[in-house]
Amino acid sequence: MRPFTVEEIIKAVEGTLVCGEKGNMVYGICTDSRKAKPGELFFPLKGENHDGHDFLNQVLEAGCRTMVVSDEGKVPKRAFFAQPGDADIIVVDDTTAALQKLASYYLDCLPLRKKIAVTGSVGKTSTRDMLYYVMSTTFKTGRNLKNYNNGFGLPLSIMDFAPDTEVAILEMGMSSAGEIETLARLARPDIAIITNIGVSHIENLGSREGILKAKLEVTSCFDDHSVLVINADNDMLTPENVKGPYRVITVGSGDNCSYRINDVCDFGDKGIEYTLCHDGNKYRINLPVPGAHNAINSSLAVAAAGLMGISPETAIKGFEQAELTEKRLNIKKQGRIKVIDDTYNACPDSMKSAINTLMSTDVEKGGRRVAVLGDMFELGGESSAAHMEVGRYAGEKGPDILIAVGKDAGYIAQGAAALGADRVLWYETREDFEREIPSVIRPSDVVLVKASRGMEMEKTVKEILKDK
Repeated sequence: MRPFTVEEIIKAVEGTLVCGEKGNMVYGICTDSRKAKPGELFFPLKGENHDGHDFLNQVLEAGCRTMVVSDEGKVPKRAFFAQPGDADIIVVDDTTAALQKLASYYLDCLPLRKKIAVTGSVGKTSTRDMLYYVMSTTFKTGRNLKNYNNGFGLPLSIMDFAPDTEVAILEMGMSSAGEIETLARLARPDIAIITNIGVSHIENLGSREGILKAKLEVTSCFDDHSVLVINADNDMLTPENVKGPYRVITVGSGDNCSYRINDVCDFGDKGIEYTLCHDGNKYRINLPVPGAHNAINSSLAVAAAGLMGISPETAIKGFEQAELTEKRLNIKKQGRIKVIDDTYNACPDSMKSAINTLMSTDVEKGGRRVAVLGDMFELGGESSAAHMEVGRYAGEKGPDILIAVGKDAGYIAQGAAALGADRVLWYETREDFEREIPSVIRPSDVVLVKASRGMEMEKTVKEILKDK
C-alpha cells in the first residue's frame, strides 16, 4: 500500500479524530496486536472469541500510535496524555466496516483497469491463483493473501496491493447470505466468475437454490457493462438461472459454451492436459497442476483474461508459472512416500476430484494408492447422505485402501463397503488414526489426505511424512 495521512483515513472510514494530528502518516495496516509496529494503523476487530480493543495497551507499547476504534472507553488513558501528535485515535461505529471502507477507498485510488471477483462453492482459490498468473503476463496484478476472502481478510488483501496495481483479482467467500453482497459493494467488480454451486454451507443457506442466490450477490453492483463468467457444466449455473442486466459467458463441455473443453487427460500428480475451443480455434493446454477439475478452473481464467485482450496463447504461458495456494492438491514427498495434501477444505465434488487425482497418480512397485478422507463440515441434514455418496464413489474408483477419519466419515466407510472389509478402515478421531499410521501406511504408498479445514488434517500429513 501507499502511505496515508490521518486526515485521509478519517474521511475514508467516516470517523472522528478524538486525539492526534491529521497530518501524521501511516505506512501499513495491522489487525493483530502481537504484530503491531511503529508507523502502522491498528484496527481492533471484534470476533466471536476476542475483541482487539482488549489489547490496545500492547499496541501502544509496541510503538503503534495510530488506531481506529469503536470502543473509546478501552483506549488506555495515557494515549490521550501523550505528546501532541504522538497518538492518533479515530473513533467509528464499527471497526470491521471501517476497514472495509478504507479498502474501498484505496481501490478507488489505484490505477485499475479492471476488478475481477471470483466466488463459488469449490474451486475459487485455484481459479483465482491461475487467473493471477495469466493476468500477470500483461498487467501489474494483485490478488488475495493466502485464503483471506471474508469481511476482514479481503480488505487486508486489498490494502497490501502495490500502488501501481492495474488488475485486482478478488476472491470472495461466504458462509451466510449477505456476506458476498457486502464484499461486492466494497469492491464493485467489473467482471465476476462463479466456479461452482455445491452443498458447502447448505446448513446455513437451506438449499442449493439458496447457495446460488448467495453467490449471485457478487453481481450486486453490476450494470450493462459488467460480465459474469460461469461454469456451465454445473447444473445450477445455467444462463436462465444467472441472467441479469449484464453479459454472461459460459465455460464448459457443452456444445453451446463460449469456451468449450474436451479431451481431458489426467496424469495424476503430474498435471492435466485438455483441449479448449473458442471462436473456431482449438488450443491444447498442458497444466502443471493436479486435478482434472482444474480444466474448468483454468478455462474460466482464460475466459476472464480474454475480456482484457489476453489471448489463449498468452494465458497458456501464464499457466506454466502457476502455483496454487498451499494445501490444495499440494504434492509432498519424503523418502519413497508421496502425499497428496488437499487438507484446506472439502465437499462432495472436491472429494471426488481428489480421488480421481489419486487414482491417476503413478505408484512405484509394491506401493498402494491410499485415500485418507475426513469429515466434511457445514452440510447440515445432507451430511450423512453426502458422506455416503463420497464413499460409494471411492468404492467405484477402487483405491487399495480407504481410511475414513471422523464421526461423519463413518458414512464414507459404509458407502465404500464394495471395496471389502479388509480395504476399508474407520477411525472416529484424527488422533486415533495418527497413532496407527506406522502400522497402516507403507513407505512406498501414495496417500491422499482430504477433509474440511476444521479437521486439522494437515497435522496428519506431517505425521505420515515423519520418519519416512
